[in-house]
Amino acid sequence: MTILKSTQILADSTESFEQAIAQGVGRFARTVKHVRSASVNNFSVTVKDGVIDTYRVNMQITFEVK
Repeated sequence: MTILKSTQILADSTESFEQAIAQGVGRFARTVKHVRSASVNNFSVTVKDGVIDTYRVNMQITFEVK
């Protein structure tokens, strides 16, 4: 039997949503082993002086519990 657990994280990037996703998954995988999937729940940005400052993603990451 495989047991999976999931948790929600917030990741950000000054470059793009794609980079925010990659950095969030990469950082999480350095701490937690056996990452199986990630689902993006929400996209948002912060704005500074009328220009996008930070791209943010809220993700649900699922990993296997050994």
